Amino acid sequence: MPVTKNALIRYKVLDNCFRNPGRKYFIQDLIDECTKVLSELDTTIKSISRRQILDDIAFMESGEGWSIDLERTRVNKRVYYRYSDTNYSINNMPLNQVELGILQDAIQTLTQFKGMPKFEWLNELIPKLKEGMSQDTELPTFMEFDNNPFLKGLEHLETLYNAIFNKQVLHITYRTFDSPEAKIFTIHPYFLKSFNQRWFLFGYNPETDNYAWNLAIDRIEGIETANTKYKIINKIDWNEYFEDIVGVTRPENAKPENIILHFHGSRGKYVETKPLHGSQKAKWIDENTLEVKLHLIINKELISILLSYGADLTIQKPTHLKKTIIDNIEKTINNYKQ
Repeated sequence: MPVTKNALIRYKVLDNCFRNPGRKYFIQDLIDECTKVLSELDTTIKSISRRQILDDIAFMESGEGWSIDLERTRVNKRVYYRYSDTNYSINNMPLNQVELGILQDAIQTLTQFKGMPKFEWLNELIPKLKEGMSQDTELPTFMEFDNNPFLKGLEHLETLYNAIFNKQVLHITYRTFDSPEAKIFTIHPYFLKSFNQRWFLFGYNPETDNYAWNLAIDRIEGIETANTKYKIINKIDWNEYFEDIVGVTRPENAKPENIILHFHGSRGKYVETKPLHGSQKAKWIDENTLEVKLHLIINKELISILLSYGADLTIQKPTHLKKTIIDNIEKTINNYKQ
């Protein structure tokens, strides 16, 4: 593994330590944390030197790094390190030269795979990477992507990804929308899924024995590593798990159903070019009506999307889905009559 990549990993680990208000990280603690992460990625690494960590801190404080504001607090003869503002993170800062170099190398490597089967996603990813680089190097931008940079919980993505990669069990402090108090859940993390500008973590919940339990990351208030053996599963193929649903909700024991929709007017042309799902089959039954057939599990996300089309859509089948849509429309009308 190139030195620059090792260095970037150390900076990320140190960043996590510096912004943790619940623990005092002395120099040996920082050495131990960096060694732990790097040794899991490269078994030839046995220890990181004290001099290396001090050099890393100096770089992070420099203008070439992130100009971090780091406090040094003495306790007896030892010193612990913490950001002056624990809400700060280098993850929220523009890319520095080290990161830009790594990103440029990654783009050059990824570009070689464009056009190959199963790598179609690169057609969208590579422009995003280049656009991000242009913003950080003060070059003009030519594209804007639909995202929500103000979404709560984005700072947890790296931690959750690393926990999945390193097979670490987590204790997660979580507060639902309708709960006045947060609760702590244990989860064996397996998969991260993005839908409608929100991220969801899927994993095994030992309390409910649910292997596809999920949490919205914007409701996560804290994450700690649990001293528990990670439970590996082979029950779920995550590449197939989302094939017959829209979104992230998969009702228990639900089966895919044949759905027939009629889209009217110009909305039909829109849906024809932007399918609701990969199973979509569409044909024009007259000049103003596009008939769409889907084979999906009906869930709350699909219902929400169908409701968004309003008068431009008529549900043909199944009858219970049609009734659900009608009930929602009637409730909406009643709300406006009050």
